[in-house]
Amino acid sequence: MSQAKHPVKRISSRLTVVNKKVFPAVWFGFLAVFFVTSLATGAVDRDIMFLVVPVVLAVFGYALMKKVIWDLADEVYDCGDFLLVRMRGEEERVQLTNVTNVNSSTFTNPPRITLRLASPSRFGGEVTFSPISGRKLNPFTKNAIAEDLIVRVDLARSRRAV
Repeated sequence: MSQAKHPVKRISSRLTVVNKKVFPAVWFGFLAVFFVTSLATGAVDRDIMFLVVPVVLAVFGYALMKKVIWDLADEVYDCGDFLLVRMRGEEERVQLTNVTNVNSSTFTNPPRITLRLASPSRFGGEVTFSPISGRKLNPFTKNAIAEDLIVRVDLARSRRAV
């Protein structure tokens, strides 16, 4: 499959920036306002839980976002024989022949596709991104981008073996 036969197409969600930047700012901003308001009104003097709950939610939110959101690539483009991955102001080509496994997580929000690489990229041994996903009535529907990548990666690996 050559690049000429396959137009460059964005396959990562445009909401990734919202998930990585806006949602955490709102989450931690709300907790900070709650915390400061609790201190200012003296609510902490009446019940220590006004201090404990925001701290616990901040730690929980940080751990969850680190595991599920902040590891997502900013943008991923399908360029035919390779994917162009952009993350933290850097970009790298990931050849489909370098992908050993495509894993799609359907029950996470945001949805995720993780590519395990034979040779690590500058982003590590795995590249994870949130794919474009339309509205689905059936939550058990497989992601079309993941299914396409699985087929194309298998085809690229079988060509490499020949």
